[in-house]
Amino acid sequence: MTKQEAERVAIVTAGVVILALTAVAFWLSYAHLADVAKTNGLAASPARSWAWPATLDLFIVGGEVLMFRAALRGVTDWWAIGLTVAGSLGSIGLNVAGVGADAPRLHYVVAAVPPSAALLAFGALMRQVHHLVAASTDDTTPAPAIEPEPAPAAEITVDRAPDPEPVPEPVAELLPAPEPGPLPDPAVVPAVAVPPALLDHARKLADTHHATTGDRIDADALRTRLGIPASLADAIAAQLA
Repeated sequence: MTKQEAERVAIVTAGVVILALTAVAFWLSYAHLADVAKTNGLAASPARSWAWPATLDLFIVGGEVLMFRAALRGVTDWWAIGLTVAGSLGSIGLNVAGVGADAPRLHYVVAAVPPSAALLAFGALMRQVHHLVAASTDDTTPAPAIEPEPAPAAEITVDRAPDPEPVPEPVAELLPAPEPGPLPDPAVVPAVAVPPALLDHARKLADTHHATTGDRIDADALRTRLGIPASLADAIAAQLA
């Protein structure tokens, strides 16, 4: 048997004993108050003599029920405590006073024990109820949520690609018309003079074209790529051949 099971058995056993004690003490006190009522003016009506203690003991019952309700809710009902205490003290006083003036002292003790035992037993029962309510409240209270700390943001480094070198715009230089003279041999001298810068740029384009397609660049491709006249494109193609 675990510790919790043993504690539960002990609480249940104590509760049963306390309830039995309360019932017996209440019955003894009630019966004695009925005898007091019978010897003090209600002897002619047994029903009234047995009903008279209820005018006092029902305050105790009502107060104890309200105290039990307050214990289940985990609060303190002072009005219920006042009813219970007032009814219990009145019951103890009337039980003791009903013994008589010249009775032995032990008779007073016998008369005072039942209502006093009922009051103490119910107080012990309420204490157990308060402990059970407090324990159940602690078990059902959720633990505070712990928020995880945010992970540090990873630093992202972006390497910027270098800017491409500017490609010079092809510039076609218009040469003055040659003076009339003997026509040069087209196989030796080109018909149009090609600027060196334009020729270098055309050579780069030709190399790129050859590396990409595997073929030599022709005059039409040069004219399209460079935006130059057909004659100048033919001259460049002839020099690149």
